[in-house]
Parts: sequence; structure tokens; C-alpha cells
Amino acid sequence: MGGGKQSWKISFHRSPSTLLLPKKQSPPPKEFLCPISDSLMADPVVVSSGHTFERNCIRACVSLSFKPTLSDGSKPDFSTIIPNLALKSTILNCPSCYSSSSSSDVETLNSLEEEEFIIKLKSSQVFEQEEGLISLRKLTRTKEETRVHLCTPRLLSAIKSLISSRYSALQVNAVAALVNLSLEKRNKVKIVRSGIVPLLIDILKGGFPESQDHAAGALFSLALDDHNKTAIGVLGALPLLLHALRSDSERIRHDSALALYHLSLVQSNQVKMIKLGSVQNLLEMVKSRHMTGRVLLVLCNLAASAEGRAAMLDGGAVECFVNMLSQDEFDSAATRESCLAALYGLSYGGLRFKGLAKEAGAEETLEKVEKTGSERAKKKASRMLEVLRKEEEEEEEEIDWEKLLESEDDLSRMQCRLSGGAASNSC
Repeated sequence: MGGGKQSWKISFHRSPSTLLLPKKQSPPPKEFLCPISDSLMADPVVVSSGHTFERNCIRACVSLSFKPTLSDGSKPDFSTIIPNLALKSTILNCPSCYSSSSSSDVETLNSLEEEEFIIKLKSSQVFEQEEGLISLRKLTRTKEETRVHLCTPRLLSAIKSLISSRYSALQVNAVAALVNLSLEKRNKVKIVRSGIVPLLIDILKGGFPESQDHAAGALFSLALDDHNKTAIGVLGALPLLLHALRSDSERIRHDSALALYHLSLVQSNQVKMIKLGSVQNLLEMVKSRHMTGRVLLVLCNLAASAEGRAAMLDGGAVECFVNMLSQDEFDSAATRESCLAALYGLSYGGLRFKGLAKEAGAEETLEKVEKTGSERAKKKASRMLEVLRKEEEEEEEEIDWEKLLESEDDLSRMQCRLSGGAASNSC
């Protein structure tokens, strides 16, 4: 090594996959490539000398105290760095760049973009963190490909640290960016496995108002995947979502109800909701015409299980639904169908349902539905009427105890006579 001045050598190798490209494909414009890495730039910046580079390449050079020699023999000045937003936008909106570049170029672009966001989100400066989150939120709002390649364990970890921030701007934008990432189906399980759900529950419980809106939306989005339903229930989201149905925010109420609908498709969550006393609360909401349509959807799911039917029969659901159908004051045909479907689910409750339905005067109401309802409604009403009118196959027979005792006495006397005869013969 000697005592001479240490020199640094940085090499950037192109992937062999470049050689596999069809000859008819042309390379991306030279101005889109970083002079140092010779790859597409994810975050181009202009330096004092007027050259444009990839920001991460400059950071690497500065950290190594290295100044590369460019093709024209000059050395760039890194003392000032200015984002080249126009060039960045042009690169991102130029499909030919991606179709004409190799897969390694696209991967490099993606990894550089991810790295840039991670650096900003982990910055010690709040304004840089906010800038990174806002940029991430905008970028993932409409671009499906971006949502896919940015949903990495490292980026999710960086977002996690900001979801519980005491700064409202950071918390709001972090949860909003997460909602955008969760819109992509293949990201949903990945997000739940990253451990973010407990943080969303905490936000729903005591976060900033706008953050709570986004947290409810995120839980709804994640609950759409069947692989997440049980996990979200186990992690404790159900009590908070049930409480959120009474929120002052219409958006929170809407997303919480939809989240509960999807979560209640799983039996384990149905049992949890019943144990939480949700049935009575949901029925009260229906009676008060509070979010009737969405709440009825949840009750339909609960009525599909034996535990749910029992709790709903105990809570007066039959009378509630029959009254609603007889008054026919629904805000939509879909809500009417949901009410009938919930009552139909309860009709599998056997004799208990039959007795409660007759007490509530269900037969007359169902006859009306059978005549005027939709085809689906007519079938449900017809089936329930059949249940109500069907005689019990095995009725308890009235027992005449006097005749039974007389027959037993006759049998005893006969047994005595037979026994006596047998004794005589043996003598």
C-alpha cells in the first residue's frame, strides 16, 4: 500500500441481459442516463458545473471524496445540487425508455427510486421526511407499477416509523401513502406481514382526525384479501372498527362498515364480534336508521352462523326486520334486499325463529313481498312462508297416564299368572 495517497476506483457493470435485447430496440436517450452509472436516472439533479447526475451517485462520490472524470475530460463540481424535476418527469412518463432499455436498467431505476425514498423518510430533518412522503403519496396514487415495486420490506419499515409520528403532516401522509400501496392486490398480504396493522389500530384509536380517515381506509383495503381476514381480527381491529361506526366522520363510518363486512365473512371473526356484544349495537343502529344498508350487510354475515343466529334471535332481530319490511321505508332496493336476506338467514333458526316470526306478524309481510318483490326476494319470502306454515313432523303425543298405568297393571298380572304356572309344572 505504501504511504502514498489512497485512490478510489468505482466500476459500474452493465448486466449481460443487455446483450439479449433485439437489435431493433434503440437505447434510451443519452440525456436520460447518469454519466457515472450509465443507467436511467430515478432522481436527476443538476450540479454547480451544469452537469446532470443521479442523486445517489453524487452522494456516493461525495462520501468517498471522489470526483469522476467525465468523457470530455472535465471534473464536475458537487458543491450545489438542484433537483431536475422536468427531466425526472420526462423519464417517468416516457414508456419507450422502459421498453427499449434492458430489464436491469428498469430494476436499477426501481432500486434507485426506492433508495431515494428511504433516504428521505429516514432523514433527521422533518421537512425532508414530509417531502418524501408527499412525493411517495403522489407517485403511488395512480401508478400501479410503482405501487408494486416500491412495496418492499425496507420501504414499509421506513413508513412504519412515521405512522406513529407526533407530527400530523408526517402521520397523515404516511398512512395515506400506505393506503395507496395497499390498493395493489399483491401488496396486501405483504403489508399485513410487515406488522403495520397494530399501528393502524392505534391511529384509529387516537391518531389525528385525517390519519384516522386513512387508517380506516387501509384496514378496509387490507381486509379484502382472504389471507388477511383472520390476522386482522386476531390483531384486535374489530373493537375499534365497531366503535368507529359511530364516528363523526362519514368516511370513517363508511370504510369501517365495509371492513367489518369483509372481516365478518370469517367464522373466527364472527365469534369475536358476537362476544364483543356487536349484535345488539348493530341492531340499534338499524332501528335508528343509522348506516342501515352497510350494517345490514354485516348482520347478514352474522346470521349465517349458528352463534350469530342465536345472538340475533335473542336481540329481537326478527321483530326488527319484519317491522322494517312491513313499513317499507328503505333508502334503496339494495337495502330492502339486505334486510330480507338477514331475515332469511335467521329462518334457519328452527322452531325459535318460527315462534318469533309468528309473534311479529311475519306471514302477512312475507306474503306481500312474495307478490311484489324481485325474483330473488320472492324466492326467499316463499321459503320462509313454507317454514312458517309447515307442521312439525314429530309432535309430542298426548299421554293418557291412566291407560298407561292400567296396561302396566294388566301386564303385571299376566306375568304373575305365567310365573305361577311355571312353578306348578316344576313340582
